[in-house]
Amino acid sequence: MHAFSMMSDGFFLSLSLCLDIGLVNVAMISLTLSHGFKPGFWLGLGSCVGDLIYAALALAGMAALLQFESVRWVVWIGGAAILLFLTWKMAREALFPAAAPAVAGEGATNAPHQSAWQGFLRGVLLAVSSPSAILWFAAVGGALIAKAGATSPKTALIFLGGFFLGGLCWTIFICGLGSHGRKRAGAGLLRACHVVSALLFAYFSYSVIVNGYQDLIVQATHVAS
Repeated sequence: MHAFSMMSDGFFLSLSLCLDIGLVNVAMISLTLSHGFKPGFWLGLGSCVGDLIYAALALAGMAALLQFESVRWVVWIGGAAILLFLTWKMAREALFPAAAPAVAGEGATNAPHQSAWQGFLRGVLLAVSSPSAILWFAAVGGALIAKAGATSPKTALIFLGGFFLGGLCWTIFICGLGSHGRKRAGAGLLRACHVVSALLFAYFSYSVIVNGYQDLIVQATHVAS
């Protein structure tokens, strides 16, 4: 049961990152709408690996840093604040969506065909250079990974496995939906992503705030008394 909980935490954490419509998702949706499932899938798979690199680095670093109470306070307050901001941002995008990515035949640039390996590498580079991903793992990811409690090699592998699976499922879903919907999918798909993202960010905001309160305030009060 603990292993399942650990994997599901990684899975949903990955989904919450994927649902933030940043550089990678816009590129993946646009490529799928323009050129079909496979090019978008390989780019998305590369982005999963890029996100996994960041997740592993965050997991490795947080275990040592979180031994200090001051670091836990910074992670709690900073992570909760950014999660609340992202909740508001996604809710605003759902209410007032931006234009959908260009589709073939509607002003899109028909780039030359790339191999699967080129698409994969492009996805990795997009993920590791995405400002939203860097911000996420620097501030929010630390709080959520700390909450998961993946402190041993075994639990870390389970957590990261769930994290990668979440990104892979998202890639298959978004590319499959885009390849079947093509021109009709654009605006509605982006809006649905923003709605689900806002709900997921709200859930994680609540989770981080409550867990931080219990860890840093309630337990400290019990110890003092």
